[in-house]
Amino acid sequence: MSVLAAIAVLAVLILVHELGHFIAARSQGIHVNRFSLGFGPVLWKYQGTETEYAIRAFPLGGFVGFPDDDPDSDIPPNDPNLLRNRPILDRAIVISAGVIANLIFAYLLLVGQVSFVGVGHATQPGVLIQHLAPDASPVAANAGIKPGDVIVAANQREFGTSLQEIDAFRDLIKTSAGKPVQLEITRGDQKLSLTVVPEAKSKGGTIGIELSPNGKVERRPISKPVEALSVGATEFQRIVLMTFKGFGQLITNFGETAGQVAGPIKIVEIGANIAQNDTGSLFFFAALISINLAIINILPLPALDGGQLAFLLIEGLRGKPLPSRIQEGVMQTGLVLLLGLGIFLIVKETTQLTIQLEWVQKLFQ
Repeated sequence: MSVLAAIAVLAVLILVHELGHFIAARSQGIHVNRFSLGFGPVLWKYQGTETEYAIRAFPLGGFVGFPDDDPDSDIPPNDPNLLRNRPILDRAIVISAGVIANLIFAYLLLVGQVSFVGVGHATQPGVLIQHLAPDASPVAANAGIKPGDVIVAANQREFGTSLQEIDAFRDLIKTSAGKPVQLEITRGDQKLSLTVVPEAKSKGGTIGIELSPNGKVERRPISKPVEALSVGATEFQRIVLMTFKGFGQLITNFGETAGQVAGPIKIVEIGANIAQNDTGSLFFFAALISINLAIINILPLPALDGGQLAFLLIEGLRGKPLPSRIQEGVMQTGLVLLLGLGIFLIVKETTQLTIQLEWVQKLFQ
């Protein structure tokens, strides 16, 4: 059931994305002849007055079809309500509406998360040092840090019960390579002041410790609507910035970060684990994937929404669109590359999953 829940989350996010395109087109009177959730064989379809609605066998995809290039369409080529005959702004709204829909939906999911499930907080302030990393340099040990210590402040910045305090401390250490960081630590009933100098690594400063929240993690739902909207906005901003930062690291440090790129199988696996162990976090998982889906789609790459927006920008600058053969060639090339990447990730992750299952089976032999 947990796998089905993860697939359902992805299907809903794709539905939201395609609904964004569909609503933006129909609200402007633009002809739409197909709306499909999924790809592959048709499981169910309904023919409306103008649009055919369909659900297909594989839910991890979808599309909105326009009759502009449909040879069987009986709509005249010069019809002003064909997408290609509308002004650039109208087309840009339709193309970008999927991304906007995903972003709005992600924000609403986060507001729902903090309102009904709650915001995670540690029961005690500070950041707990679980243990020293076995493969780390001896910087942390030389500074006098021990497992079980609680960092209550760093460079006079005090740490509370928020789960984001760990990220705040990590960011401080990463940006302080080779510079002394003053730590305020509690060890049982003792209060200590220690100085540590993070060692410079390729990803920034490090002191070789593994961290966790201090005490148990509890959720506290926010009942006040205004506060829920504000906290949801803060979470939304944090995830967007984190996502852009991740893409930036992928571009600038591709060799070390490429292995972290996840395909559909890995995403479903992560979602299934969350659904099984912490159902409440499905809101957060869905918001995270929705934001990533939006940002990926807005990239100026062929076959993505951002690639089509790039064509519109060129058209606006030239005063006329690029020749159809050039646009089709670029889009087809981009589609082949994206499909190739998708197949590669699926094969890689399926192989890894098979190896993991074989390893687990050997434990019970």
